[in-house]
Amino acid sequence: MNGDRHGGSLSGLTESEAKEFHRIFVVSFLLFTLIAIIAHFLVWQWRPWLPGTEGYSAVVDSVRVAATGVVAHLT
Repeated sequence: MNGDRHGGSLSGLTESEAKEFHRIFVVSFLLFTLIAIIAHFLVWQWRPWLPGTEGYSAVVDSVRVAATGVVAHLT
């Protein structure tokens, strides 16, 4: 039970299987990271995370306006 059946691999994969898994993992990770970076950039363009010159009061006012519109739409 020390993994001798598959060339000493702890995962039970052959070397070629392990290389294929690693390739798929790296490609998937890079794709996920790219999508996350693009999503964060788009959200930041839409609504910056740091307040502008008016501070957070402008953010609160924007939320009030949005909430009023949603409530008016629901009633």
